[in-house]
Amino acid sequence: MDRHLSDFLNRPLRIGGKTAAARLVLAPMTDLGHVAFRQLLSEFGGCGLMWSEMADARRLPTENPSVSNCFRWRDDETDRLVFQIVGCDPRQMAAAAQRIQEEGFFGVDLNFGCSVQAICRKGAGAALLRDPQQAEAVVAAVRQAVDCPVLVKYRTGWQNDPRPAVDLARRFEGAGADALTFHPRVAPDRRTRPPRWSYIAAVKQAVGIPVFGNGNVFSAADCQRMIDATGCDGVAVGRMAIARPWIFAEWTGRLNPDPEIYRRAALRLISILNLHFAPARALVRFRRFARYFAANLRFGHSLCRSLAAAPDLEAAAAVVEGFFDTSPELTTFPNPNFFH
Repeated sequence: MDRHLSDFLNRPLRIGGKTAAARLVLAPMTDLGHVAFRQLLSEFGGCGLMWSEMADARRLPTENPSVSNCFRWRDDETDRLVFQIVGCDPRQMAAAAQRIQEEGFFGVDLNFGCSVQAICRKGAGAALLRDPQQAEAVVAAVRQAVDCPVLVKYRTGWQNDPRPAVDLARRFEGAGADALTFHPRVAPDRRTRPPRWSYIAAVKQAVGIPVFGNGNVFSAADCQRMIDATGCDGVAVGRMAIARPWIFAEWTGRLNPDPEIYRRAALRLISILNLHFAPARALVRFRRFARYFAANLRFGHSLCRSLAAAPDLEAAAAVVEGFFDTSPELTTFPNPNFFH
């Protein structure tokens, strides 16, 4: 691993009144960044901050962690876990943020990037990018309600123009946001076009708070190029982290992976899922993980088909063992067709 990159990624980063131990972080992903996957990441190491799955701000103040599908965590991850909430009502978002602060998480993240129709119809997620004043009001309300770091994840907007994104960045900083994660794609774009990293540079130049770049970072070389091209303070990795959960340890110089790491990681996730979820939900979550993980394999579709037929996690583990016993061909670069 390039020493220059690992040195940068291992530098602490001050965010509000707290410090992230490293600058390579897990981007928020619904149904993927759950407590079991985060435990796997923690065992590999190297991840400065981890984002939770997206949680509905209306329900979060009364959510029970013992039965909730997304509002659950391990006690030893709270100091590096940012919990993400979605909503459009400033009072509801503030109340949810207060619950997050009470639980002792590193901070709260406001989702202004989700462009799923069911979310946007409620005026939340990326829909707020159409109403800068309302988005600003949400940030201000959360800032007034909590002392922990307040972060915002957002996209370019609904048109391919960096100027609204720059304006929003300034608004968010002025309303009290401590850091931004910026994904430079328009809201309706389902990754059909490459992200415009130059827009990250424009956002970074517009504010004094830390900015995490996000979008199409699939290799250590990509990570270095994003840093060099944008001046971002850190990099948030999403889909690639699911495909290769050890990349945080690899890119920060803690691990030199061997071919057997693929088998080990998949089997270890199965065992951790059994600790945190009921059997049926654990199986669904492993299959979701496998769609990304299979991108590493020359015949990954075959693995996914076999896992789709597995009736439980024990059978899924047997499928994984059998597949890797055949010494499958690994790809140097993951197949992006699995990432959509």
